[in-house]
Amino acid sequence: MNKGKKAAMYIFLTICSLLSVFPLYYMACAATNKSVDVSRGKLIPGTYLVENFKTLIANQDLSRALWNSFRNATVLTLICLLVCSLAGYGFEIYHDKGKDIVFAILLTAMMVPFAAIMIPLFRMFSKLKMVNTMAAFMLPSISTPFMIMMFRQASRSFPHDIIEAARLDGLSEIGIFFRMFIPTMKSTYAAALIITFMNAWNNYMWPKVILQTNSSITMPMLVANLLSGYVVDYGMLMLGVLICTLPTAIIFLCLQKSFANGIAGAVK
Repeated sequence: MNKGKKAAMYIFLTICSLLSVFPLYYMACAATNKSVDVSRGKLIPGTYLVENFKTLIANQDLSRALWNSFRNATVLTLICLLVCSLAGYGFEIYHDKGKDIVFAILLTAMMVPFAAIMIPLFRMFSKLKMVNTMAAFMLPSISTPFMIMMFRQASRSFPHDIIEAARLDGLSEIGIFFRMFIPTMKSTYAAALIITFMNAWNNYMWPKVILQTNSSITMPMLVANLLSGYVVDYGMLMLGVLICTLPTAIIFLCLQKSFANGIAGAVK
């Protein structure tokens, strides 16, 4: 590659990087400015951050929303990782034609949009008197076809010789899973953790439907509330969006290397 093409490639990648970072920069700048300055398109950080934060906590229960979102996303992520990894491991390690048929049927669920089953789910949980409960929020998401498929693909790279050796040493099947499979597949678990946590944290529609009390408010619901008035304070709104974005961004940045390795391992 000659110097001209190399320089052009670097310029192109630099422009793409700036474009991808610009929304976050704009959001951070807007959070420090007055609403009128945000409306005018000011792109320089201001000095109104503290006032915007005071207005935000005065109008919305920020601490409760953060706690509810963190609790719901964390518990859902842990349960989903356990259930989906067990299912994916079982589909691959104990493989037969019957399980292939079940897995194929399971994958068809990926083609059904959640909006199509949301009303039937709500009616079912209403009859079971489970509205406004964490169980109703989590049950539709603790096992997803995508996560099961991801762990099944990752299980194909797990050496079967290790399983046979562990069985000869007297280790139980559940012991093989917890003591050998999970430590070996750390990268896959990291990738699944990021995807599941981000989906749970950013989920708006289902919590809005099934969690109907003010004490159950989540961060996406809080941000939506900031848009519900006749006059929108864009500085406060952007601060709310920034606070809502930071947890998932931090988790992704901390686990991005494992995420890349896990995704690469899952699609081999």
